Amino acid sequence: MNQLQPIFTEPAECQDCYKCLRQCSVKGIKIQEGHARIIPELCVMCGKCVQVCPVGAKRVRNDLDRAKLLLQMKKKVIVSLAPSFVSEFAGIEQAQLIAGIKRLGFYGVSETALGAQEVSATIAKKLKEENEGVYISSACPTVVELVKKYRSEHAEKVTSLLSPVLAHTKLLRRQYGEDVGVVFVGPCISKKAEADSHGEMLEVAITFEELREWFDSAGIEPGDEQGGADDDFIPYRANEGALYPIDGGMIAGIKRNCSVSDSQLMTFSGIENIEQALGSLEEIKTDGPMFIEMLACEGGCVNGPKAGQQGKTIVKRSSVLSFAQWDDSAIPREPGVEIEDNWLIEPVRRMVHSEEEISRALKTVGKFSREDELNCGGCGYDSCREFARALLDGRAETSMCAGYMRKLAHKKADALIRTMPSGVVIVDEHMRIVESNRRFAELMGEESAAAFDAKPGLEGAVLDRVIGFGNLFSQVLSSGQQSVEKSVRHGKVILRVTVFTIDPHRIVGGIVQDITAPAVQKEQVVRKAKEVITNHLSTVQQIAFLLGENAAESEVILNSITESFSADALGDGTDAD
Repeated sequence: MNQLQPIFTEPAECQDCYKCLRQCSVKGIKIQEGHARIIPELCVMCGKCVQVCPVGAKRVRNDLDRAKLLLQMKKKVIVSLAPSFVSEFAGIEQAQLIAGIKRLGFYGVSETALGAQEVSATIAKKLKEENEGVYISSACPTVVELVKKYRSEHAEKVTSLLSPVLAHTKLLRRQYGEDVGVVFVGPCISKKAEADSHGEMLEVAITFEELREWFDSAGIEPGDEQGGADDDFIPYRANEGALYPIDGGMIAGIKRNCSVSDSQLMTFSGIENIEQALGSLEEIKTDGPMFIEMLACEGGCVNGPKAGQQGKTIVKRSSVLSFAQWDDSAIPREPGVEIEDNWLIEPVRRMVHSEEEISRALKTVGKFSREDELNCGGCGYDSCREFARALLDGRAETSMCAGYMRKLAHKKADALIRTMPSGVVIVDEHMRIVESNRRFAELMGEESAAAFDAKPGLEGAVLDRVIGFGNLFSQVLSSGQQSVEKSVRHGKVILRVTVFTIDPHRIVGGIVQDITAPAVQKEQVVRKAKEVITNHLSTVQQIAFLLGENAAESEVILNSITESFSADALGDGTDAD
């Protein structure tokens, strides 16, 4: 059975804005039938797409039912609480939060920071034993995924250690027995993927958001809990591990555990900063060991994708620093459990495309030269050539190119206007012609037709100098009416004029028909109009989109051509208004 991925798309909600793709550093998103879908094997679970989606189409799998089922199946289930709880539940006492969680049915609450201390102690020991080499922290599962998938040349530099939460599960099972269940609670989405791949160690991972949802459904308000002497962390409080959720916190713990005079320690947070650091790592020359702490979320786990109060990093850091306590008698500490780990390097294999293939793909979106490559980023990719590669990989669609679709819509609009049997004119708020077709110029007389030949479309011409019924257009411009129809006499002919709003008070359009033409010609026009409606409805919708109107209104306008040419509508042609 295929399990729902930790991050997924709700297709019905996706609005095709490509914002998630723009924000995805690894472009692990595929556009299919206009909807953005995550490609699991490319995703690193950073959660950025979840944070930026304006309509909430990117969802995080809810694992509350799995957690509740675990409580029913196991006698003892313990919460591994991420150290960022301090900033997440500000204003709520530690004992109150623990009491609230225990009321949900948990045996107790333990700090994930205990596992972090095991990681710090093991790394400190390694740095003391090693003479040289570069080491990258494995504490952040998103960073591990990023390196092994996209920077596999550095994969061997990642410490082969369990993450803090998995190290914590080993501590808990040593203390409370192998049958104890563990549920992680924190701000991290990638912990869900970690639980999926290490189910024998970590059964379930839920977010702070899910915990709040659970509290609400159970009618529990943690801030109202009394919190007694028994409501404390088990088996004991963490020390320096409580600093892990802020950037530099891991290094602070390592420094407390060993002398680092011969080691270089540095930290990077945020995917963009990490990628830049990894890109320059080969240039590093060092005589001693170097350890690099890397956290995918800028500022650290306190700013995880499911953390509250985004942006208040300084407040969160202060909360973490104030909460952390030190027991110098326990430092330096020896590792309490074996946390060595082995994981597979699974580099993403990107298809290599020839220049000819890329050029051919670019031509499908109307880009025939370098000058056509605007690199606007509207599609979600940084360059047109990167977009072309995605097209060739089947991860993108031509409709994603806004420039191409705009040009295509203009071409369709121009073609329809040009071939319509009626006169068509579009006018701006200054009563100047934006566009018109030849039939309109011909209906207005020889002088207008000659002017059209000199300047196709009559763009910029003053409408009142071309027609004698400009008041109809000014009326619709000023009133914002949807449409006005009127029969007017123009020289020896009677014209049926329909003026309609395109952009209220700014742009209006007009359809002009000669209702004094011979009956045979009128029938031909009727048939032609019906053909346009039948065969070009999709084009009409494109025009409507381009001009800001909906397709239904545009179809009504075309239908009006047919209706106005029917025998009942025309009468004998002598009743011009």
